[in-house]
Amino acid sequence: MKMFIKLSVASVSGAVVYLIYNVNQTLRKGMGTLEETNKTLEEVRNAVHGLTQESKQLIHSANQITADVKGKMENVDPLLESAQDVGEMIHNVTNSMKEASLESRPKDLSTPSAPSTRTKGGGVQIKLK
Repeated sequence: MKMFIKLSVASVSGAVVYLIYNVNQTLRKGMGTLEETNKTLEEVRNAVHGLTQESKQLIHSANQITADVKGKMENVDPLLESAQDVGEMIHNVTNSMKEASLESRPKDLSTPSAPSTRTKGGGVQIKLK
């Protein structure tokens, strides 16, 4: 019976050693996985930091461009207003000339330089070239 107890203790000891060995191997693999995860997280942090810096630079550039365009638009506004004023003046002069020419015209609407397009029947004749 002592021999049976010794064999049982030896087999239990062997099982415990085997169990400890397997737990040790599992923990080592887990540590390796955690190290890879830490490396990956560090790479992701660096990538995000780089993208953040690029985004800040892009926003800064966009703000500068917006300010530049706004300044140029403010510089061009007086020119466009002047062009509008010139256009209105030309329109007024044209209307004045038109009114003056209509007032000085005879009441007969026929023009001496244009050939008559009326036919004998009273209709209008169209000439095609």
